[in-house]
Amino acid sequence: MFVLAELKDTIRIAPDQFHLKLVEAIRDEINRKLANKVLLNLGLCIALKDIVSLKDSIILPGDGASHTEVLFRYIVFRPTIGSILTGKIRSCSREGVHVTLGFFDDILIPPSALQHPSRFEEAEQAWVWEYPLEDGAKHDLFMDIDAQQASTSAAASAAAAASTQQSEVKTPYRIIAAINESGLGVLSWWDQQTQGGDEGDENEDEDNVEYENDEDGEGAYEE
Repeated sequence: MFVLAELKDTIRIAPDQFHLKLVEAIRDEINRKLANKVLLNLGLCIALKDIVSLKDSIILPGDGASHTEVLFRYIVFRPTIGSILTGKIRSCSREGVHVTLGFFDDILIPPSALQHPSRFEEAEQAWVWEYPLEDGAKHDLFMDIDAQQASTSAAASAAAAASTQQSEVKTPYRIIAAINESGLGVLSWWDQQTQGGDEGDENEDEDNVEYENDEDGEGAYEE
């Protein structure tokens, strides 16, 4: 989900930052320049990991700032296809289920990637999964904000430079996710099923307990 990207850039340090140590000033400037920014074909920049090397600083004619070529490593959010993400449901719409990781909000689960069969409830503003029961009946499981956490699989991701078209700002980085495989979806769904399975095992163990009388006539349990 997170990768280390090795980048090279020329960092400009303004004269009012000359009182700082060079490494400290460069570190601050790199984070100011890249943190929470999307780089094309790379991903969402999170934070500076370390500085690999610095070249000599130079001052260009007509500019009192110093310019230093820096090689550094940066932590980037770039989930691979098929990786598992756990976040919170931010909202639901006919477009699908919108999930947030806290630091990243642009995750969409389209209707085609929801558990089947699912339907959108206008009144509840939530997607409902018609979970089949053993007796053939169906139980509605809601995917809404109250459900809190959801586990999704990153189906595809795309990064592009931010652009404006017809007065609408496009999302620079968006992940299309899926929950239509076993084990994915709202975590409480699977917790309920696990608890149900555990209770069944306990009942089965109780049925296998035999009661015998010992020589003193007192009861004793044996498995």
